[in-house]
Amino acid sequence: MCVLTPVKFRLQLFEFEDLPWFPKVIRAGMMDYLRFTISVLRIYQPIVPLLRAAVLQAGQPNLLELCAGAGGGTEGVWRSLRASGLPLVSVTLSDLYPQPAAWQLLAERTGGGLRYEAAPVDATAVPAALTGFRTVFSAFHHFPPAAAEAMLADAVRQQAGIGIFEGAGKHWYELLLAWLVLPVVQLLTTPFIRPFRLSRLFFTYVVPLIPLCTIWDGTVSVLRMYPPEQLLALARRADPLGRFEWQAGKVRNPLTRSEVTYLVGVPKRN
Repeated sequence: MCVLTPVKFRLQLFEFEDLPWFPKVIRAGMMDYLRFTISVLRIYQPIVPLLRAAVLQAGQPNLLELCAGAGGGTEGVWRSLRASGLPLVSVTLSDLYPQPAAWQLLAERTGGGLRYEAAPVDATAVPAALTGFRTVFSAFHHFPPAAAEAMLADAVRQQAGIGIFEGAGKHWYELLLAWLVLPVVQLLTTPFIRPFRLSRLFFTYVVPLIPLCTIWDGTVSVLRMYPPEQLLALARRADPLGRFEWQAGKVRNPLTRSEVTYLVGVPKRN
């Protein structure tokens, strides 16, 4: 069926949350919903074994999450890594548009296992003081090819392992979900999202900017995603000397039957 086939082209359209002038309150509401949905559905649980192996191979037990947004899914991945034999692993959340209010909740709930960098962090030029195995969840598609390559090249330059994870497989049916199913889910679940914000209710039910912008950004996210072969091509250009081992592909979530697209790079050992 057509809806089950992959979307083979990539369109560099805009997303509202990328725009510098976009109202912070709307961006925060969209990020809160994304965090809530990813966490409840455990979208990124299938990549835990892959991430654990890469972290051990790189010898970098702590994670630096770039482009963290509201931290969607990070707590679940962190808890699973701890349960899998990495009891001391920690995560530092960072973003070009930091969300300390959402991150503080995660830090308190994890007893400091999740911490955050309050200053803006450019994922293409990470400060040397921020160390650890780099992860990017649900955000790599925001970067056009030149910037995406720059992000990977910065990891190679600083010898920091990196894992890119997108919570979709780039299929036509995912566009249908973004248009027909997820908006209904958003309307039903918004009252249960924490921390509670009156602004989130107002811009969901009275002036529905949050769901409308979420529909647009969700559609564009699928269209902007890089399939595995393009991820590998970016990695090879970012690492012309072959200093890293790279792998890319997709893994399926047995609970939701959805796919996660990934790229993992680990420094080669001399």
